[in-house]
Amino acid sequence: MKPATEKDISLIQELARKSWKNAYSEILSKAQIDFMLETMYSAKMLNLHICENPNYRYFLISDNGNFVGFVGFEHHYENLTTKLHRIYLLTEAKGKGLGKMSIDFLKNETRKSGDKRIILTVNKNNPVKNFYEKLGFQIYGEAIFDIGNGFVMDDFLMEFLSA
Repeated sequence: MKPATEKDISLIQELARKSWKNAYSEILSKAQIDFMLETMYSAKMLNLHICENPNYRYFLISDNGNFVGFVGFEHHYENLTTKLHRIYLLTEAKGKGLGKMSIDFLKNETRKSGDKRIILTVNKNNPVKNFYEKLGFQIYGEAIFDIGNGFVMDDFLMEFLSA
């Protein structure tokens, strides 16, 4: 895991575009995917996260020296809570244990920060929910988020409680 810097913004954008097309093409419309990528992964937004919010961290995931994904999370999002905002891998990197390794890394970073809980949201139709459950996350609620432009995210709220 390599900490991402401002110099890595275009790489994060490229990894997001490539991984999102596979992850969401059967769940969301192309228009919603394009809108979310433009909004959530704009250079301005990524710069705010990486350069201006000391609690928001991005790490690049590598496999044999090639960057194949990234994870973005925010410590102290709520009281004693880290929020996993993003974790994405390219299709060719899946099934190699990199996702589990990234979640284990997140759990360790969360402990080091003093937080006791990790939360995330996952689309109700996304099979990755099963991956999170295998790693100890549990559903604690559901929510529909209006993200603008007539689009919503219909998600499960999941959490992992550390001892």
